[in-house]
Amino acid sequence: MGDVSSTGALGAVVEMSGVDVVRGETHLLRGLDWTVEADQRWVILGPNGAGKTTLLQLAAALMHPTRGEVRLLGETLGAVDVFELRPRIGLTSAALAQRLQPSERTGDIVVSAGYAVVGRWREQYDVHDLTRAALLMEQWGVAPLATRTFGTLSEGERKRVQIARALMPDPELLLLDEPGAGLDLGGREDLVARLSDLARYHYAPAQVLVTHHVEEIPPGYTHALLLRDGQIVTAGPADDVLTDAALSETFGIGLALTRTAGRFTARRAA
Repeated sequence: MGDVSSTGALGAVVEMSGVDVVRGETHLLRGLDWTVEADQRWVILGPNGAGKTTLLQLAAALMHPTRGEVRLLGETLGAVDVFELRPRIGLTSAALAQRLQPSERTGDIVVSAGYAVVGRWREQYDVHDLTRAALLMEQWGVAPLATRTFGTLSEGERKRVQIARALMPDPELLLLDEPGAGLDLGGREDLVARLSDLARYHYAPAQVLVTHHVEEIPPGYTHALLLRDGQIVTAGPADDVLTDAALSETFGIGLALTRTAGRFTARRAA
């Protein structure tokens, strides 16, 4: 993946202990313990309403827990300025995509992440910023689109622009909320291949990917967390966690999991 990814020291980048998130009478997360090390690549799987997006919002310092402790990059939420913490975390999500103006040039969307703003205003960028943005856009296959407006891009191109933008500030943690959603087969396969390359790059940041589908897990992802009704079903090394029994419990239906050349497929069990 070149030389434009994080080279931070190894160690825990996410530490959650006894975490509850409660809204009214509803527990979005309950009793959650989870640790992500700097050299790990995690996939979070679960049905709709399982709490996946809530968990990612905690990891992005966009939400505080109702109870429990969340430590991100060595800092404790509630005892740190989140506006200083957030630029160290790269995030792609549907909510962020909605903030990107269709009239904004693609190149400006990527480079402006260096200032943690959406879109280019009056800030000045040096040669290092412009070079890094160009390299990232080349890596993610969107360099020819630099002068195109965001609104004219395909869904697959938009997803890759968002990932290039998320990597622009050289984050220590990269969070990907359903990056394959809405993509056609070709777009999904291209994205999975690029994410697999990033996962295997030694100096890349720690990565957490949320998805509903095992088919979207990039080869090279090392760990998995299965979530249902706001609680962890199981979590740990992907080879141990991704089993027929664990997936069936998570999704509430008998499932058979197969793996071919590092890619997973799940079908209803006969």
